[in-house]
Amino acid sequence: MNQQTFSLQPFRNLRRAKQLFLAPEIKITGAIARDHNLLDINYLLQGDLTKIEIPKVAEILTRKNELWETTCFEFFLGIKNSLRYWEFNLSPAGHWNIYKFNGYRQGMQEETKITSLPFKVENQLDTFSLKLQLDLDKLVPIKQRLNIAISAVVKDKNKNISYWALKHCGEVADFHLRDSFTIEV
Repeated sequence: MNQQTFSLQPFRNLRRAKQLFLAPEIKITGAIARDHNLLDINYLLQGDLTKIEIPKVAEILTRKNELWETTCFEFFLGIKNSLRYWEFNLSPAGHWNIYKFNGYRQGMQEETKITSLPFKVENQLDTFSLKLQLDLDKLVPIKQRLNIAISAVVKDKNKNISYWALKHCGEVADFHLRDSFTIEV
């Protein structure tokens, strides 16, 4: 197992209503590891979480679209030396979705090979954690190398949205840019 830690950075050029919007004073860190074809990813959100919109855990956890419209943790798995990749969306409420792409924002479809994505969340006053263990067997062979981008969308109580990633490669916040898939497992 090769565990790597990460720290996400906010995209700094956000504008809202022609005024500069500053990302909330929080930290998003975590760890990712792949053991054979089992992927573990853990997010840790720290800071004054009373200012962040964190949906409460839902009674029924389902696949949902457009989770990125509120606080959402995301990661992207790209097949090394290929244009193909997947986008994983994980809501603090427990909802989730996976989309597959043939290339940069091309051919977006829900990934139906995975029918549930159970993950654990823990929410305290100044710390929120999300932990996922994902069996990759339905997506890629065990020896397939992957490039990964880790990101998050954070919505504050004033309805401002900030975009967080390992690396921001474009003029606008865009998690799909392949240059931001900086972790290899």
